Amino acid sequence: MEIHVSLEGRGDLAARIYRQLLEAILDGRLRHGERLPPTRELARRLDVSRNTVAVAYDRLVADGFLEGRRGAGTFVTAQPERSRQAPRGAVEPRRVWRDIPLVEPGRPAAFDFRVGVPDPRLFPLETWRRLVTRELRARSAGHGEPEGHAGLREAIARHIGVSRSVRASADDVLVTQGAQQALDLVGRVLIEPGACVAVEEPGYPPARRLFHSLGARVAGVPVDEEGLVVEAIPKAARLVYVTPSHQFPLGTPMSLPRRTALLAWAERRRAVVIEDDYDSEFRFGERPLEPLQSLDRAGRVVYVGSFSKTLLPTLRLGFLIAPASLRHALRVAKQLTDWHGEPATQAALARFIDEGLLSRHIRKATRQYAERRDRIAEVLERDFRDRLAIVPSAAGLHLCARLAPRARAHAAAGLAVEWLESYCGEEPAQSGVVLGYGSIPAARVEEGLRLLTVE
Repeated sequence: MEIHVSLEGRGDLAARIYRQLLEAILDGRLRHGERLPPTRELARRLDVSRNTVAVAYDRLVADGFLEGRRGAGTFVTAQPERSRQAPRGAVEPRRVWRDIPLVEPGRPAAFDFRVGVPDPRLFPLETWRRLVTRELRARSAGHGEPEGHAGLREAIARHIGVSRSVRASADDVLVTQGAQQALDLVGRVLIEPGACVAVEEPGYPPARRLFHSLGARVAGVPVDEEGLVVEAIPKAARLVYVTPSHQFPLGTPMSLPRRTALLAWAERRRAVVIEDDYDSEFRFGERPLEPLQSLDRAGRVVYVGSFSKTLLPTLRLGFLIAPASLRHALRVAKQLTDWHGEPATQAALARFIDEGLLSRHIRKATRQYAERRDRIAEVLERDFRDRLAIVPSAAGLHLCARLAPRARAHAAAGLAVEWLESYCGEEPAQSGVVLGYGSIPAARVEEGLRLLTVE
């Protein structure tokens, strides 16, 4: 093994070799069981006497970090863990980052009801591979545009214009790496330190944490059967984040009167509304209400969408549509954040949309998800009727059910579900279970829900 040991400067050579080898062991660069170079070889590399290296090795052996094996060499022994406490004077992040947890990706379970996870088996992988390969072969070197591939922006504008009645041209579209980056860009452009940002309660935790990290005071606003309660928005708020088409996590749509009231509030307060069209692609019932963006006449709505649920989360593709007054600032923010997205993937998605493959995929997936959703609702109604109340929902990839008063729920090993409490930022937290159906086949729903205990 090649070991870098610096002998620049003055001092005891054996002591310096000892310290650097010790650091390498404690840092994990030299791992348990690894063989060190013979003393003669390391001495030759360092241009020192063999005895100098031998002294350093002997000290490490005496301290329990190395062991010599007759006829085999010198090896690293099991090293103690280095203290995780930061050394005195270590660089510290801003205080806000101490409060925001790192969310680990959930592990698949035998019965996987995790939220927001589409079924990868429904994705036309071979078709997608063909499109990406074609674009990779055609790509030339150089940077892309921060606003995204021109063909994809045109395709997105057409797609959401037809499927969601969103009024937008290609110039209005900015391609992002998912909805989360879209929220980050809007926050960077609009949020002043200490500003009040209103979010739904319960709501989407990553949005709440993101706005908090940007220096905002985040206020939760209650949601009822018609959506966000506009009268409860703090007077100081100048930015409101909502999921009106399919409220996350409850699933209820925002009523038309409530949408009208929110837009009137935004115009009156000169505020901005971020409309996250979460999970609206998969619909199982009535025609969706008009998006806030299409009802907006005052230029107060930023519309955010993502392909993470319709395609695959690993593709990291989303978009935002903002008023023209924000277009330049958002493009600059995108360029400063990551310069631009991945052109070949964006071009492949443009073809995927233009060739009608996205619409076909959504129709196929919707049929599968509808069957799973109906099966979950059937089992909950039959086996948990007096303890869980399903929240009405006609879209998305999950169902929410509220717990009856004083009821408690528990998931046995092998069952992955999510709890309504985890989406609450205010006290007291609401109680319920949130069941995703992107990863669970309909035939396994009943068996999986037997592992859910509600008492």
